Amino acid sequence: MPTVAAVLDALEQFVPPDLAAEWDNVGLLLGDRAAEARRVMTCLTVTPESVAEAVEQRAQLLVSHHPILFRAVKRLTTATAEGRTLLSLIRAGVAVYSPHTAFDNTVGGINDALAAKLGLVDVAPLRIGEGRVGRLPRPTPLGELAKTVKAGLNAAAVQVVGDVGRTVERVAIVCGAGGELLGDAARARADVFLTGEMRFHDYLAAQAQGVALLLPGHYATERFGVEELAERLQRQWPDVEVWASRSERDPAAWV
Repeated sequence: MPTVAAVLDALEQFVPPDLAAEWDNVGLLLGDRAAEARRVMTCLTVTPESVAEAVEQRAQLLVSHHPILFRAVKRLTTATAEGRTLLSLIRAGVAVYSPHTAFDNTVGGINDALAAKLGLVDVAPLRIGEGRVGRLPRPTPLGELAKTVKAGLNAAAVQVVGDVGRTVERVAIVCGAGGELLGDAARARADVFLTGEMRFHDYLAAQAQGVALLLPGHYATERFGVEELAERLQRQWPDVEVWASRSERDPAAWV
């Protein structure tokens, strides 16, 4: 059976850690590289629910898109939710690896997959390695594109900033929270910027720059990526049981 190190070495051929943003915390964040990895679970975020599933299902490696231990920790006790979560993983011997922005940025990663879902052509990075920008196969009304995004990402709703009747063609993409790349989208002459979430004042900035926005939620723009990652790992390691968390849910709801 493969070790944690063997699985991660193969994963990092697809998702090189040096593609991560400088501020990010990627790599093996908890656990022993020499331990066995016969059961592997992927998830978007380490939460009490995903941890309970990993422990109950006897996972030995948890590949979480969003990192744990993002900020320095001085105490690890059951007095905090983070401490209880991490101690549960440690007691169960579950290693935790996070690819985060490296997975967003890599060739074939989440941003490329979003571009593929929209059928974009002439796709290129939006900023050095980050995000993507490309062209729809045909000019499309913004409202129609919003429906395509909603269906393709299985999103509960898509916030739209801009005239739904406006025809758009050039699309910028950043999975997750991409507000800081709005200026890059405008400079790339994007008609519309697809990202998970943005601040209210970013809406106003987008309007001022003539860029429409499609916002299906942080979860919707990234969760499908960890599902596809589980499928990739399963194909690569047929003797290992790999699955995407079945208990994970979007914490936001539209009513």
